[in-house]
Amino acid sequence: MPIGRELPQLLKQRLFYKGRKFDFEVNRLRLPNKAEGEWECIRHPGGALAVPVTAEGKLILVRQYRFAIQGRILEFPAGTVEINEDPLETVQREIQEETGYSAQKWDKLGEFFLAPGYSDEIIYAFLARDLEKLATPPAQDSDEDIEIVFFTPEQLEKAILEGEPVDAKTISSFLLARPFLV
Repeated sequence: MPIGRELPQLLKQRLFYKGRKFDFEVNRLRLPNKAEGEWECIRHPGGALAVPVTAEGKLILVRQYRFAIQGRILEFPAGTVEINEDPLETVQREIQEETGYSAQKWDKLGEFFLAPGYSDEIIYAFLARDLEKLATPPAQDSDEDIEIVFFTPEQLEKAILEGEPVDAKTISSFLLARPFLV
């Protein structure tokens, strides 16, 4: 169990749904402070994200359609960690599928909880450098509607501050990568 975790006491599992990408549960719990109640939680295997940087210092992002928000949002390439898969393997696959590039140099930037109020999803963030354009990129998933875009760090910061739709994992990872971006 990771440091800092304190498991609540499960009193009753009321609802459980197993989905394609995550599970959903509603449980009656006793928290470490002895409070009791019902809480909903999305159980997610985690995600891995790449901050791809070209030799010219440009960031590669994707503008992707997301059905939940009924629109397009700017994101770094990322994907769900599969069962028994290392997050680095996940992100190496995803950068190829989503951008058509591969990276020769990988640095771990960190990891963070995405939305701990209702989900246990952890994002594993990596810096991807020494990029090479693939002659034949792998096929994207059938539900992916992606446009590849290039931003300087200054352009991405401006887009974030001006309210362009950018997801939280991208903003957080950009902050972690900022010291490495010249």
